[in-house]
Amino acid sequence: MQRPLTAVLSALSTLSLAAALSACSGTAEAARDTRAPTAPTGVTATAGSASTVHVMWSAAADDRGVTGYAVYRQGRKVKDLSAGTLMTDVTGLAPATPHTFTVRARDAAGNISPDSLAVTATTPSATAEDRTPPSRPTALRATADGPGAATLGWRPARDDTRVTAYDVYQGGARVHTVPGTDTTARLTHLRPATAYTFTVRARDAAENSSPDSASADLTTPAAPGGRPATAPTGVTAKATKGAITLTWTPPRTGAPVKEHELHLNGRFATTVVWGAEPPPGPVTYTLTVPATPGVRYALTLRARLPDGTWGDFSAPCTVVTV
Repeated sequence: MQRPLTAVLSALSTLSLAAALSACSGTAEAARDTRAPTAPTGVTATAGSASTVHVMWSAAADDRGVTGYAVYRQGRKVKDLSAGTLMTDVTGLAPATPHTFTVRARDAAGNISPDSLAVTATTPSATAEDRTPPSRPTALRATADGPGAATLGWRPARDDTRVTAYDVYQGGARVHTVPGTDTTARLTHLRPATAYTFTVRARDAAENSSPDSASADLTTPAAPGGRPATAPTGVTAKATKGAITLTWTPPRTGAPVKEHELHLNGRFATTVVWGAEPPPGPVTYTLTVPATPGVRYALTLRARLPDGTWGDFSAPCTVVTV
């Protein structure tokens, strides 16, 4: 019996759709991500106060990329974080208590890594009505440990109870925490041929923080085969009424550096140009600013290189007008 043409076309359309769906299904199956990230490593936990623990870890690996981390305390999740975050403070903890933490990584497909190794930190006892901050750490120094790491050292701060932690800051952002019994910190994941400015604050069990230490500047060396450092170094600033005087050392480029760009609080301020041969070694420039006392400026510089391009920015230098 002959089937109507419309019935044949309908059957063919159904078969084609089924084949297409089957092909799509096969592609989806092939593209499905079922591999979990590796467990985070290098997990540390440091009690920063009677109610706070600072947890840090090293990045996990995944065949398609880690998208986030979760921090667990005693097996219960307490923090969800983005992939670029490798440390966090866990707050609201009980004083004088051991707290155990693990970290897991996740990817875009929802695969969860195994637990990291567990680490334990014991919060100190709470001190009632402690409103006195520690003194500032002194004699901060920074030493490069190759192109991607550095070691900081300082003299201990003093406190009327005791120092429970030291917080390391880079450019105003906290990047590391160590126990109050330590006076050194090793920083990793730095970039080669990059200028950094570090400060340290002391903290006690009542969350009182000291003033910043004096800053320590550091430029990491270039990686083997990588580009040389191009940021100005040794930037210092001194405020007088209505002016700021800057001193810095231009990068070594194999040719005189005759032009620098100065930025205030992240915005372009002026270009410093030497019409003749620039002086050797450190150079000085005085910038006129409004004669308003108590204004804080973060200053950065970059040099125009002999090939006409701009080099890297210096580490920020902060000054307060008088």
